[in-house]
Amino acid sequence: MKNNTESKGFKMSLYIALTVLGILMVFPLIWMLLSALKSPDEIFSVPIKWFPEVAQWGNFQKTLDLAPFGLYIFNSAFTALVIVIFQFILSCMIAYALTQMQFKGRALVFNLILITYMLPAEATYVPSYTIIAKMGLLDTLTGVIISNIASVFTIFLLRQAFMQVPKDTIEAARAYGANDFTILWRVMIPMSKSTIFVVSLISFVKMYNNYLWPSLIVKSEENYLITVGLNKFFTSQGSFADKWPLIMTANVLSVIPLLILFIVLHKWFIKGIGDTGLKG
Repeated sequence: MKNNTESKGFKMSLYIALTVLGILMVFPLIWMLLSALKSPDEIFSVPIKWFPEVAQWGNFQKTLDLAPFGLYIFNSAFTALVIVIFQFILSCMIAYALTQMQFKGRALVFNLILITYMLPAEATYVPSYTIIAKMGLLDTLTGVIISNIASVFTIFLLRQAFMQVPKDTIEAARAYGANDFTILWRVMIPMSKSTIFVVSLISFVKMYNNYLWPSLIVKSEENYLITVGLNKFFTSQGSFADKWPLIMTANVLSVIPLLILFIVLHKWFIKGIGDTGLKG
């Protein structure tokens, strides 16, 4: 009886702690949304006003009138989606070669791939910029896509997932005359779909939020990603108090696609993390 009481007390304490942590993590997002609906005086009022007296929905239209955030969001979502597709195709083929094909130096190739992951991203900017410039892809969305189609993180996770596929299943497929292409697309990928889903979602969010590299190669407003557009909008509006509601509104607009994506796919994402074994 005592053990049951202690167990219930522990679970209750755990739930309370997780609830508090959850609120702390969500609070900045809620504060950003509430600030987007406030007037300038309400944002800087003392004491703090948690809720606006009258919701300023017109802030959204004012923000859209000042900058084409719809275009920025489209550019980011489009480039992120195309990059994820290319990463998926290339990483699957590389991971298959590293797990199912026998060739000299296979371990060395994999180690070299991992070594490149240790390099700071900034160390690759100069050679990448030179290559993109010689290809004539500066200030283009194509340049952003081409320079991000390879992902060591995706290759590593897919290799680990492919190694978990039972060898008997692969040998049975070969016995029925399946070639490497068929085994990859009909056996390996379906049996690793949870890992593929999680890594694709992570890559999409990462590419959508990518800022430093796109800001170096994209200069035209029609090619701005949402991160670059937000920075330009912030600097153009300055730090004037009367502009902060519009800045908060711009931030809300930028995260709406990711929120929708999470709401729609959160069950699959959680399931994928459980199946993959990813943590924190």
